[in-house]
Amino acid sequence: MRINPETVDRIKQTADIVEVVGDFVSLKKKGANYSACCPFHNEKSPSFNVNPVRQIFKCFGCGAAGDAIKFVMDIDGVGYGEALRYLANKYQIEIQEEEVTDEEALRQNTRDSLYIILNFAKNFYQQQLHETDEGQSVGISYFRERGFTSDIQKKFELGYSTDTWDALTKEALQKGYTADILSKAGLLIHKEGSQTAGYDRFRGRVIFPIHNVAGKVIAFGARILKTDKSQPKYLNSPETEVYHKSDILYGIYQAKNAIRQLEACYLVEGYTDVVSLHQAGIENVVASSGTSLTTEQIRLIGRFTPNITILYDGDMAGIKAALRGLDLVLEEGLNVSIVLFPDGEDPDSYVRRVGAEAFKEYLKKASRDFITFKTETLLQDAGNDPFRLAAVIGEVVNSIIKIPDAIKRQVFFHRTSEMMKVDEQMLISEGNKLLRKLHTQPKPQERGNRPGNFAPQGPQDIPFSDDGPPPDFFESESPAAPEETDEQTQRTKLYYQEEAFIRLLVLYGANELEPTISVCAYVLGEIQGIDFKDPVFHHLLTLFRENFGRQIVLQTDYFQNHHESEIRDLTISWLTSKYELSSLWTEKFEIYVPSEIDVLDKSSFINILRLKKAFIEEKMKICMEDLKKATTEEDENAIMNEYIFYKGISMAAAKELGSVIG
Repeated sequence: MRINPETVDRIKQTADIVEVVGDFVSLKKKGANYSACCPFHNEKSPSFNVNPVRQIFKCFGCGAAGDAIKFVMDIDGVGYGEALRYLANKYQIEIQEEEVTDEEALRQNTRDSLYIILNFAKNFYQQQLHETDEGQSVGISYFRERGFTSDIQKKFELGYSTDTWDALTKEALQKGYTADILSKAGLLIHKEGSQTAGYDRFRGRVIFPIHNVAGKVIAFGARILKTDKSQPKYLNSPETEVYHKSDILYGIYQAKNAIRQLEACYLVEGYTDVVSLHQAGIENVVASSGTSLTTEQIRLIGRFTPNITILYDGDMAGIKAALRGLDLVLEEGLNVSIVLFPDGEDPDSYVRRVGAEAFKEYLKKASRDFITFKTETLLQDAGNDPFRLAAVIGEVVNSIIKIPDAIKRQVFFHRTSEMMKVDEQMLISEGNKLLRKLHTQPKPQERGNRPGNFAPQGPQDIPFSDDGPPPDFFESESPAAPEETDEQTQRTKLYYQEEAFIRLLVLYGANELEPTISVCAYVLGEIQGIDFKDPVFHHLLTLFRENFGRQIVLQTDYFQNHHESEIRDLTISWLTSKYELSSLWTEKFEIYVPSEIDVLDKSSFINILRLKKAFIEEKMKICMEDLKKATTEEDENAIMNEYIFYKGISMAAAKELGSVIG
């Protein structure tokens, strides 16, 4: 089955790009548009732009672009149909479907099938919780002991798997799902030597569905309730095509709005910690689900806030081991704080014991920034041992130099020097030494990193001492300019004039210069006999000419939604401006700055002249090449006369354009 065209049109008209993107990224208003750090590549300065008028997004860093549907496809890694279903569900649009051919059915994405079977399993586990005697007596009783209300159980879609070998598998096979897709989703474990027979992965456990940022179920966590030393307390789904545990945080879907609104995120360890805090009204909380914190998880939080507070129980040994891993958070530019609970307490037990208000108050009082916490913890552990104190200095300085922001580094060097009672300049010098050591190490690609992987960048612009000049690498926070590709270096003046001409047609071709005379009619009439060299621009010019011959002027929307991604992306890049004119000065000093539409007549004329000039200059280059190959004086004179003719046209165009002529 596929969604019929009428439903697709309704989804496109209803979906608001700002709302859709805002579910995944924290957007900031910037003039008429919105901006954010791009969710598709790692960056510190926002280059991701959302245009609410055109309903498009564009990243000037990595080039990602498209509409609301394309954004969902890219951010969630789903196909076109699944993205449409997500938006239909978000805007409560009833989906009308139609039959597809066998060939089309075969092309359906495996990922779509996985999402469907995982959602089926989630519904099955909820049914087992509420509609079976075992689910009510064991599962519901456990959740009630934890203080989880019916509403919070629904919010997290909690469930139960009965203590039988293949209840889920039997139900799924009866509904027409295959053993193969159950296995790929991590729900079925095959018996040795069999591709059909097997047993359920989750049996006799309460179920915690794991959602991605879009709210789709991608995996499950399951807790056993009976005492059985042969079984792990918690059992998780294996890695699948839709679930990579290092990329996801438990509760991110339920927490993202609160994180964005409060500009803070609490990070805990387990599922029940997250659910208990939500129950207490603290909704900006997620869990790493027992795994070590990864760069991908940190960046996921960074989409919604730069402020992260990690809530630890009182196990000091575990905390000391975790401190080293938290440098990753600093490297990503996030502000990280630590809250330590009393011995024997974790967020779940503590909030149930003291209540929501006392818990919030404790978080405020006990929260300390990571550098301060690390310094205090290591100093306490070192005592008066001078060798261990020296090691503490190295550890703390090594964390400070991970901070990308130079001002923050300076603040922490100053604060740490006071805490350790050592000279601030000595700490800075130590930082310089560590950075120089990093600088002399082989670069990531020399150590065998695969191309395309994001390698962590070394911090820059650290305050330097006078004991020696800093290496060139640390002189600026600006990234090195990307090397020009062969394609870019081969682009000629004619290429850019062709692009400017086509851009004018795509964006303003249907606009009228005078009554009954459109931009398209005027400019096409002025360049008869000229064809474009670039294949994409040639294709677009041909489309305009063919349709205009049928008295049709193609409009921007046609190209913005074009089936060819290259044309669609080009159009979006032309529609999206990297910079916006500030209204602060124009309004204050009553400066009028005309828009492109206001000066279409002038820009159309100039575009034609520049294109013709560039076209003629290409002819002149050909003449010069032919002149080198000429074998007779007669040929040379003919070529020179042709060159002089073109030169005259070029100079006339330059004079009209006001160019400086040599």
